[in-house]
Amino acid sequence: MPDADKRRERLKKLSAICLALPQVVREDHGSHATFTVSKKVFAYYLNDHHGDGIVSVCCKVLPGDNERLIAGNPGKFIMPAFGPRGWVGLRLDRSTVDWSEVKELVRGSYEQTAPKRLLKLLEAI
Repeated sequence: MPDADKRRERLKKLSAICLALPQVVREDHGSHATFTVSKKVFAYYLNDHHGDGIVSVCCKVLPGDNERLIAGNPGKFIMPAFGPRGWVGLRLDRSTVDWSEVKELVRGSYEQTAPKRLLKLLEAI
């Protein structure tokens, strides 16, 4: 499968995960996309961001988790430019992607971003 097809397929899978959460909106920005809830970004799909050649999803994490994840698996996790403010990137351009791990990371970011009234709806998902 050509790289462009792989990137489209991975964005499609990521979108399905994000859009399954309550009141999420996807906005495309060229080759990138943002996923928002209540007008707040909780996930970024980045494709060759600033020419780095990496395809990733970036999500909010708890304080210190970005450093811990990157130290534990530097080939899988990256520090995005805005990472020091509590974000981590998970590479989607690797030969295999653990989509359950993507789902867990996305959901954790959503839970830190969404209003409490929407968090109650997560129990059914």
